[in-house]
Amino acid sequence: MRKFQRTIENFLCEHCGRAVTGNGYTNHCPDCLYSKHVDIAPGDRAAECGGLMRPVGSELRAGDYFVQHECLRCGFRRKNRVSPGEISALIRLTRSLM
Repeated sequence: MRKFQRTIENFLCEHCGRAVTGNGYTNHCPDCLYSKHVDIAPGDRAAECGGLMRPVGSELRAGDYFVQHECLRCGFRRKNRVSPGEISALIRLTRSLM
């Protein structure tokens, strides 16, 4: 796998419409946790799919929280770390999946 490439981008969430300010590590909406399938290796923006990636699960590993995304177009799955400010959205997701 190639090395992470930090890419600072702002975007509009295609699921909920929130304007998201990127910091170079942002890859999903902090409100609804949806993402977009744009990377092959994290940060490279080389994926041609471009499908919306819905949050389908969560995980706590070694003190870090992760959200599992699944592409609605091609089925690709990837785990992504969530920031401390996104924990409440992750809890909502986890409850909705129960």
